[in-house]
Amino acid sequence: VQLQASGGGLVQTGGSLKLSCVRSGGITSPYNLAWFRQAPGEEREFVATISRNGGMTSYADAVKGRFTISRDNARKTVYLQMTSLKPGDTANYYCAGGGLYGARRPQDYDYWGQGTLVTVSS
Repeated sequence: VQLQASGGGLVQTGGSLKLSCVRSGGITSPYNLAWFRQAPGEEREFVATISRNGGMTSYADAVKGRFTISRDNARKTVYLQMTSLKPGDTANYYCAGGGLYGARRPQDYDYWGQGTLVTVSS
């Protein structure tokens, strides 16, 4: 399974970005998918997760109400719509797959994308 994340960039405080992550390979059935992020010098932290059919989502408190995770199984793609961005959201964002729905630890996921950098300027 390969995950390819894209959509990162430089944005001002209060701005928006939409990240995408495309899956290739693996079984035909969808996986539970998640987004994590890692700031320089920090541990990787959970951001959001979505169930196989997209019917359930869960968010870290730090992003609840500002970020929205969604998926398009026909395109094998998961998205992260980020709004009201803050400098504290600056990090490399990673998509992950293969864990149980609701899992929030990096070690709970089997597959990882390469990361896409989001920088929020003040």
